[in-house]
Amino acid sequence: MQNTPMPTLGYALFATRWLQAPLYFGLVAAQGVYVYKFFNELWVLLLRCVSGRATETYVMLAVLKLVDVVMIANLLIMVIVGGYETFVSRIGLQGHRDQPEWLSHVNSNVLKVKLATAIVGISSVHLLQMFVDVHHTSRHALLWGTVIHMAFIVSAAILAYMSGPMARRAERAHPAERAHPAERAHPAEQPSPEAPRVTAPAATPFPAQRQALDAGPPAREAAGAEDRVREAGFPMRRLLEEFDESHPRVYDRETVARLGKLDFVTARQNAVFVGPPGTGKTHLAVGLGVRACQAGHRVLFATAAEWAARLAGARAAGRLAEELTDLDACSLLIVDEVGYTPLDPAATALLFRLVAHRYERGSLIVTGDRPPARWDEVFAGPSVAAMVDRLGHHAELVRVDGDSYRTRRATAAWAERGC
Repeated sequence: MQNTPMPTLGYALFATRWLQAPLYFGLVAAQGVYVYKFFNELWVLLLRCVSGRATETYVMLAVLKLVDVVMIANLLIMVIVGGYETFVSRIGLQGHRDQPEWLSHVNSNVLKVKLATAIVGISSVHLLQMFVDVHHTSRHALLWGTVIHMAFIVSAAILAYMSGPMARRAERAHPAERAHPAERAHPAEQPSPEAPRVTAPAATPFPAQRQALDAGPPAREAAGAEDRVREAGFPMRRLLEEFDESHPRVYDRETVARLGKLDFVTARQNAVFVGPPGTGKTHLAVGLGVRACQAGHRVLFATAAEWAARLAGARAAGRLAEELTDLDACSLLIVDEVGYTPLDPAATALLFRLVAHRYERGSLIVTGDRPPARWDEVFAGPSVAAMVDRLGHHAELVRVDGDSYRTRRATAAWAERGC
């Protein structure tokens, strides 16, 4: 009973963040002032141009002034939208076609660097105005304008440099965050003597990823985004922004945009992409994986057959439970090409162990040519229903349907050659 006031006090303090909301609405009013200022300056420029009283220098200075107003307005909108979502409350823009790219991975660290670079840009415009109108600018003003501009550049560089260690400290906190009560409630499963034995080579099918997992904590924490992308073992590097949304006949862009914010990774949920071959499922899975790497998460990619072989090798070596625990270091695992290769009951049981172990511990992305309800067509054994149940409990199902992108390109090439 003595501890009950503390959560109430904490929630009350947390609720005070709403006191900042009027500040952001005040900045919205300031945005309106700059809109008025922009059109007022534009109107004066047009009048002087029409009357023939505008010199080339005046036009250049007036245009730079308009650019200056626009850049300050951009700075304002970045503070309004990014600051509000970072410090007050989330803005439900998931799936909106005009959602800013920077908002998908905004945080206080990124926001400070972007603000600093925006201020450098505004300072550059001011300094350029001085140089254009150099005959009416004193040496003293030019000197101090240059010094102040260089100070802004140095400050932005220091902020950008400091953002690296801050991001690494945030990454260092991920393993501790994963050890939440749900994980303690689901201890690592031990190998069952009734489980069917699988004959498979003991060697790990993708050694680069095995080496990444075996590296010590300092090495993992020091790895940058590119190191994480390289260690993930992607078959190719693809970005979500490169996906051709016009190609599939069926494509839920709102759900993909929501997944692109990576909330499902931090919430330890799953995503399942279903559709015929060549419709971009692997592209989307890799794009999400690359974005997760860039956000500080560790990711591993492999096909369903490779995951089965990897787990079979670990089981043959008597270290299946240890292998599953090692995989907890990765926030996201990607299982590609489910359904392309039939798996026997032993391999199905191993994949069930993986899905069951990841349940509410870490995220999975699965791609396949059929929905999980039809996995009994490719998986054998009694574990299929339980695997689908655990995978689908906290999962987004994305249907991608249409003609094969590869076949379309090949057909076009053959047509050009007259085949």
